[in-house]
Amino acid sequence: MALILSLETSTTICSAALHEDGVLLAYKDVLTPLSASSQLAPIIDKLLKDSKISSKQIKAVAVSSGPGSYTGLRIGVATAKGICYALQIPLIAINTLELMSYQVIHSFTSQSILQKDQSKVLEEALLCPMLDARRMEVYCLLADFDLNMVEPTQAKIIDTESFSYWLDQKTIYFFGNGADKCREMIKNPNAKFIEEVTPSASQLGEMAYKNFTKNEFENLSLFEPHYLKEFMVKKPKTI
Repeated sequence: MALILSLETSTTICSAALHEDGVLLAYKDVLTPLSASSQLAPIIDKLLKDSKISSKQIKAVAVSSGPGSYTGLRIGVATAKGICYALQIPLIAINTLELMSYQVIHSFTSQSILQKDQSKVLEEALLCPMLDARRMEVYCLLADFDLNMVEPTQAKIIDTESFSYWLDQKTIYFFGNGADKCREMIKNPNAKFIEEVTPSASQLGEMAYKNFTKNEFENLSLFEPHYLKEFMVKKPKTI
């Protein structure tokens, strides 16, 4: 039995989940902005108590590795590493944008979002998860529906020509909290926008289980979140 605790703190939604052999057992989230610092430990505790599972039963901890909120990622990774050190269990890290893409693929295939020519669209379309990086910049990647990378994770400033090369050839599905601000800039008819996609621990454990079976673990002492950009400290205003 592979019992994995998953933590997702890369956006304003903080969530935790338990998966057994890749199957979701329990899930909890907090929608309060900046909740990771104060709520992550309590929801982990409640998750275990409500599930009647001892922390000693956990075989690995999975964490969303970024990109995303600097503070959220730092807290999530620090918490995950602390649990791993305490229990002497491995750490699994999953790229946040790949997690979001996985969630959308799951939605397409399990809920039949596409009504016509689904197989053709899945074969030809691309996915573009986007996380807000302030102003007109986003963290994003491009992938197909098999999660093969077309463009790697990057910080990208969006303008009217963004993704034009690919949009002239394929449908691209944009989603995530960075996609909303791109609607007015990306007007190509092949650009489609999916609402309300946020990274979630509820499916993080599914991806992590695949890593677990392959013994693909992180170096606990060396692993750091994938921030992409330097943390910007705002100077206080002088009176």
